[in-house]
Parts: sequence; structure tokens; C-alpha cells
Amino acid sequence: MKVVEAIGIKKYFPIRKGLFLQTAGWVKAVESVDFEISENTTMGVVGESGCGKTTLGNVLAGIHEASGGTLIYRDRQGREHSMLNRPSRASMREYRRNVQMIFQDPYESLDPHMTVSRIIREPLDVHGASENKVETREYIDYLLERVGLYPEYGSRYPHEFSGGQRQRISIARALALKPRLIICDEPTSALDVSVQSQVLNLLNELKSEFQLSYLFISHNLDVVRHMSDTIAVLYLGRVMEQGPSDEVFLNPRHPYTRALLAAVPDWNPHRRKEIITLEGEIPSPVDPPAGCPFQTRCPEVRELCLSELPELKPVSQGVEAACHLVKPDSGIERGTQRAAT
Repeated sequence: MKVVEAIGIKKYFPIRKGLFLQTAGWVKAVESVDFEISENTTMGVVGESGCGKTTLGNVLAGIHEASGGTLIYRDRQGREHSMLNRPSRASMREYRRNVQMIFQDPYESLDPHMTVSRIIREPLDVHGASENKVETREYIDYLLERVGLYPEYGSRYPHEFSGGQRQRISIARALALKPRLIICDEPTSALDVSVQSQVLNLLNELKSEFQLSYLFISHNLDVVRHMSDTIAVLYLGRVMEQGPSDEVFLNPRHPYTRALLAAVPDWNPHRRKEIITLEGEIPSPVDPPAGCPFQTRCPEVRELCLSELPELKPVSQGVEAACHLVKPDSGIERGTQRAAT
């Protein structure tokens, strides 16, 4: 069963200027994104910095209000709740309880004035699930143990822990309300390499044990492939390609996906990788190009790409790509010179 389904999600941020801060334009951070996340699955979101990954996660978490589109949440009984266009208070409360978030920097996301126990107990207090003090204390101790920390740590403060330990506290807080979906926004990028794999393995264990779904946001392609069942590749707020993880990695269709994968170091010295050099500048999200958003950097660009926006269309084995040059059950048409601009 689908947990969430997004159709045409948009998020624009106003640019305000002048004495009265009038709106002079819009930053189109997320533009018409479609996706769905089913029970007990992980959807990975990758792309360069500024492509809209975190904004998409914040919209899904309810931190940002979407500028347009449809977001449907299905509860455990299969009932649908529309989470945009002024949802009911009951629907929003149900949604917030079942959709939690793990942030990139665990130190910034943990209140330095709260003890660890109070941090984990706070969502329980908000949702009225901490009336029995003895059971709540035992439950917090259990969560701390489950994420690899000692129950005695509950009386300490965030600054007394390492980065990896603080992220484990963030994970325990996200688990407190027994959610169905956790949004992981670059959960290991602020950690030492030595502890990244530990946190990733912990997330995988918890996914199986608690029957969780993840939206996993990262710029590290190897990590995303390891964690995800499906992948969406974002560029300038739009999905360029999405599909099953292994299929996208082993047989990328879109030129942007191919360029991203070509930039990943290969530790096998005997394997030769395709070298793809992207020239040109990334367009501004304030004034994106009329055609394909990747046209200014694509080595295969044609005249059609300059004027017509490619739609996300099925190409093979559950994979969709937004490219005029990608045909069903085939790769990119080769041997094309960059069109004159």
C-alpha cells in the first residue's frame, strides 16, 4: 500500500524587494514533482546542491507549505487524506504523527537546553502519549538502547556527545511516535566516514524491525544505491529520471544521470569509466530556460531541447526519464553536436 503519493508538487519562494518588500519574482525550488512511497520501501533523492532535494523533503514533512500540486497520505486503514489545500486538523495531526524527519546536522536539530530524555519525550508530550510517566521513561530507555546508546545517557545534554551519537539521538526521537515514514535529509553527510556506515546500517535494521518507509536524500550516489529501492534524480527542481535503484545505476538513460554516475570514483583500477564533461552554467531557478532545464550543460542538446520542455515518460522496466533523446527500451541517441544558442 502507498503511504504517500505526490502529484505535481511545486514550491516557490518569493523574492521581496523595495521599501515595502513587494514580491519581485519567485525562486522555483521544486517544479511539478511526482512520486510515491509504498510501505517498507526507501525512495532515494539525488542531485547537485541547490537542485531542490531538501526543499522537497521539507514540503513532505510539512515544514514548508507547497505552492501547488497534490499530496495524498494513506493511513493504516487505507483511508486517503489530502494534505494540501487546508487539511482538517485531525488529518494533519495523523500525518505529523506518522511522518517524521532526521536532519542533516544533528547538533543544530537538537535543543542544547534539553536533556536527551526530554528531547525524545517532547513528541510524545505533544501528541498526548506520555501520560504514564513510568512507561514513558521505560520506553525512552528502550529507544536509546535500540539506537546503540546507554539509558543513562538520557540525563545528559547534546553537547556531551559525538556527532554520530547525536544523530542516534535524532533517530530515537524520530522513532518515538512509531511513524510510518521517516524523511532522512543527508543523515550522514555531517558525520565522520568511520561512523557513516554504522548509522546507515542502523537505519536499515530499524526499517525492517519497525516496518518503516524512508525518503532518503543525499548527494552521495553510492549511499543512495545502498539504501534505496527506487531513485529520483533532481535537477533545477525537476525530476530528470526515476525508477528502481539498480536499473537507474546500471543503465542510466538521462544525460544528467550519466554525468552524475561518471563522477563517482571507481575503486577498481582495471575498470575504465566513461568521462563526461559538463560545460556551461546551471540556470537560475528564478528564470529557468523555456525548454529542457539541462540544456545549458547537456553534451547531446538539440534544437528541440531549447524550446520544448520534455515530459517524464516511461522508457523501460519502471524507469521514467525526461529527455527528448531517450527512446523506450533504448539509450540516448548519440553523435549529436551541441546546438547553437
